[in-house]
Amino acid sequence: MLTWLMVLPVLAAALGAARLLLRRRTKRVFPWLLATNLVLLGGACALVATALSGPARAAGPVQAAAAGAVNGSALIGAAIAVAGASIGAAIAVAYTGAAALAALSERPEMFGRAMVIVGLAEGIAVYGLVVAILLIGKA
Repeated sequence: MLTWLMVLPVLAAALGAARLLLRRRTKRVFPWLLATNLVLLGGACALVATALSGPARAAGPVQAAAAGAVNGSALIGAAIAVAGASIGAAIAVAYTGAAALAALSERPEMFGRAMVIVGLAEGIAVYGLVVAILLIGKA
């Protein structure tokens, strides 16, 4: 699983570079990117199926190693929760902040309402942090 997580950013960078190189030929690039995405989806599904079909019990020293793997998985899940929530909050704050500035330029008395909306968008990151703390606490 760790190998897959290390290879995924490299594949994403390669796809981005290929898209930049083939930008002028959009009719040819779309089927290629679609096929690559389907291959990545198949790999991810195979990885999940392998992880879920593992042995139900471990005995002796193997059980300690399995417990370490569970801790590592919880930490990876916490990192994904924080990263996803932060990216979502950044996108939400970008849109709501731009809309708030546009509204404030016409009606300055709407400052309080605009800041509440931007604060609600920032709350998404706080939710991700809470989920990460809960996952780390169970690890």
